[in-house]
Amino acid sequence: MKWLQHIQRYDELSYLWLTSTLRRTPKAFLARAVSMSGDGWMYAVICAALFMQGHHQAGVLFSTLLMIYAIEVPVYLVLKNTLRRQRPYQRLQLCAIIKASDKFSFPSGHTAAAFVFATACSYFIPESSVMVFSWASAIGLSRVALGVHYPTDIVAGAALGCGLAATSIYWMGVL
Repeated sequence: MKWLQHIQRYDELSYLWLTSTLRRTPKAFLARAVSMSGDGWMYAVICAALFMQGHHQAGVLFSTLLMIYAIEVPVYLVLKNTLRRQRPYQRLQLCAIIKASDKFSFPSGHTAAAFVFATACSYFIPESSVMVFSWASAIGLSRVALGVHYPTDIVAGAALGCGLAATSIYWMGVL
């Protein structure tokens, strides 16, 4: 399992570089704000705003997201609590900018949820693709900057979110 040790070392070096680069006060404030936008409430606000504007896809987007999140949350929790990867600030004995909501880091739940939203939103509202995927990526990067995730936690969360969203949309017969 030497390859796992190499990945862990890469993750630690990347984490240390990113957090030292992105932790400075103004950037830390921005990282915290971006991260908070991925707490879940913003997805509902966006769907409500689309609905109030009379967007023809708002209702189907919202119902699709509810179904996907009903699948994503348990899958993410099982993975996280089965794999039990220590958060970087615990392993490296550093101080994180925020307190993580749970004990383990792999995969990133914030990133998975953000990429579920981005994938579904880009399917139903294609013109939003660049914006929502940029936002989802920023949410993932903010989690590293805040000290609660390694880069591979983010990659895994993004893959999980995109994969579950695309599969769910396909199963629903929307594709």
